[in-house]
Amino acid sequence: MQSIKIRKVTTNDINELQDIGRLTFSETFASENSAENMERYLEDGFSPKKLKEELTDKNAEFYFAELNQNVIGYLKVNTGQSQTEIKDKNALEIERIYVLKEFHGKKVGQFLYDKAIELAKEKNVDYVWLGVWEKNQRAIRFYEKNGFVIFDKHIFKLGNDAQTDILMKLTLS
Repeated sequence: MQSIKIRKVTTNDINELQDIGRLTFSETFASENSAENMERYLEDGFSPKKLKEELTDKNAEFYFAELNQNVIGYLKVNTGQSQTEIKDKNALEIERIYVLKEFHGKKVGQFLYDKAIELAKEKNVDYVWLGVWEKNQRAIRFYEKNGFVIFDKHIFKLGNDAQTDILMKLTLS
């Protein structure tokens, strides 16, 4: 496989971000959720307005994983008040790492994860945390393999469905 490039997403990339966001979220969760709940989440969560707000937030950053100039995955990290739960200034949240299904098992997620850890170290935070759906065993195993431990859980609303997310944390040395 040719080399994967990681590049920061800008507001000029909103359409590509919307496409990869909707597609990877659908690939990951559509089989386990109702069409109505998926449609509502994809509409709201990946609207151009919401993506523009997120892209112009100084405490949120997106990165694309690209192969031959094609976006095959992406990363979203948050710090400070932009974190979805724990608003700890000494923490970085990995809100999203999504990779197109055809590239699963090809280390793309690991490249994006490594970028998140690099950012956490640059920002000199004490720990990295994230939430992952309890039914997404593949992702849970990935994070455990990278040293994360479960520390709590919270409810994530997908449309009218309340789902449990496992909260995981990695302390940086």
